[in-house]
Formats: sequence, structure tokens, C-alpha cells
Amino acid sequence: MMFKAMDWLLEEDVENPGVRYFALTDLLGHAVDDPNVLAARQSVMECGPVPAILAAQDPEGYWEKPGEGYYPKYRGTVWSITYLAQLGADPADPRVQAGGDYLLAHNIATTGVFSYSGTPAGNILCLAGNLGAALLDLGFSGDERLGRALELMARFTTGEEVAPADETKAPLRYFRSGACGPGFCCSANDRLPCAWGAVKVLRALARVREGERTPAMQAALEAAVDFLFSVDPATANYPAGYSDKPSQSWFRFGFPLFYVTDVLQTAEALTEAGYGGDPRLAATYDLILSKRDGAGRWKMQYSYQGKTWADVEERGKPSKWVTLRALRALRGGGIEA
Repeated sequence: MMFKAMDWLLEEDVENPGVRYFALTDLLGHAVDDPNVLAARQSVMECGPVPAILAAQDPEGYWEKPGEGYYPKYRGTVWSITYLAQLGADPADPRVQAGGDYLLAHNIATTGVFSYSGTPAGNILCLAGNLGAALLDLGFSGDERLGRALELMARFTTGEEVAPADETKAPLRYFRSGACGPGFCCSANDRLPCAWGAVKVLRALARVREGERTPAMQAALEAAVDFLFSVDPATANYPAGYSDKPSQSWFRFGFPLFYVTDVLQTAEALTEAGYGGDPRLAATYDLILSKRDGAGRWKMQYSYQGKTWADVEERGKPSKWVTLRALRALRGGGIEA
């Protein structure tokens, strides 16, 4: 079945050209300078959702309105940059660079943290992880602002040199909003540890080369892994805050992914961090495989249709993007699906 699905993912597809690009690089291991890979990335920039998103960009680099780009959901700068990275946009494109630079200039607070509001109180770990991963994918690894934001994301995860919220004169402190305490505690999750935030933090830190991770980053990566393995990831039975059971969004696989997380992304993050062979992922792989159809494909179960600058695929139908994600996670676990 894998070969049927692979043939499908490798098709020339003007609506979803990024799938072919990622299938060549992530699933087949082709080099980035391979002629087929170069052609696939050129297609990403010429057709499908990426040019539609870039066409909506202001010449100054932002989307929708200037300043902090969290609103409107899901068309502001924050969401557009996150989406472009997941679609495989070319980091060398000047418009992509302008968008990332604009975000770094407006969505980092004076303390250096990523912020939805541009203020220290707007620090949310799921946002920080999403933006960190996206900007690393889009070629900003050498940017000092990004390096500082990733370092602080790590420290807000572990609590290193971060004061409690009531120490108002501390140079770095938690707030009662957003990231409100160490261990992924978040006000959006009733001040309990948030697994969605843990997954996003892990995705970002897994993209930092081991030799370039600071001690704080390594400690935060390990904290995220420990937290995600504190329960069977297949159950997603993490602290749910305002509910007595996990959100059903965990079990609906989709694309793109913003702050909502699914079990498949947990597996993706853990495999990216080098834990794909961990036996504690066995039930997660079984869950992923249980959603596969007879042709080796996975359906789109969660989407943002009508909310972003460009829709991809239809909910309820076989999805190239979700199939790509599933095969990528399974491959990270050494499973030939």
C-alpha cells in the first residue's frame, strides 16, 4: 500500500505541489539540489496555495494589517508565515524573507519572547513553538532575534531564571495570561500543563542542530519529551483544563496545523527529536495505521477551509497532505506502511 500512496504523493499536482516536494525530500531522501527537488520547489512557488498567500501580502511584508500579526485569525502575518513553512515555501524568495523579517520585528516583545500582542504578557508556548519551527524552516536560523526567542522559549518551559508572575520587577517573569508557569502551564488550559504547547516547543527545538542547542534548549527538549511520554501519547490523556477528557481534535488528523494539535503531530515531533523507535509510541503508530484506507491513504479530518488565504483539499476525503504527514511519522519510527 505504501507504494500506491507514494505514487499518489509523487504525482505532478498544481493544487498541492508541496506534497511532491516533501515526498521527494522527506520520504525518499533526495538532496535539496536534486533536479527533481528543485523543479518541485519551483512549482510550490508558482502554483497552488503559496502564490495565493504571497499575493495577499503587503509590500512591507505583513498580511491583513500592520503591527502584531496574530489577528485576524487565520490570515494575519503569524498564520501566513506558519502556513507558508508547512507548504514548503522557498526561503530564498524575497517575499518570504520580508514576511519573516516583519514578524520578527513586530511579534517579539521587549524581553525577547515571541508574543501574540508584542508585549511580554503575550507569550504563549504553542505560538512560540509554531513560529520558531516556521522561521527555522524558512531560513532564519542565523537571525539573533530568533535565537534569543528560542532560548527564552526554552527557559519559559523549564523555569530557568524566570520569576513567578507576582514578582513584577523581575526582568523575566511569568504572567497570569499565556505561559503562566514552568512545565508548559498555560492560562488557556486553566493554568495546567498544555500538551499542545509541548508538541509545538518540541517541533521547534528538534529543528535546532544538536551542536547549536544551548543547555536550556536541550533541557526544554527533554522536558517536552518527558511530558509527552508521561501518558500513552495515543490516548492524549494530558491535563485538559476545562474538560474531563481530551479534546477530540487530538484524534482528527488534518492540515495545516496551527495551535490545535493531533496525535499524528505528537508522533511527528517525537520522531523529529529522535524518539521514533521508542516503544512507548507503539500504540500511537497503531492508531495512525488504523486510519489508513485500502489504498494506503489518510483522510482530511480537520481543516481551516474558508479561514486562510488558500484552502487545500476537502474535509472527509483522502488527503495528500495528511498522508504525507502519516508516512513521514511512520518512517521516523522505522515502519514501512
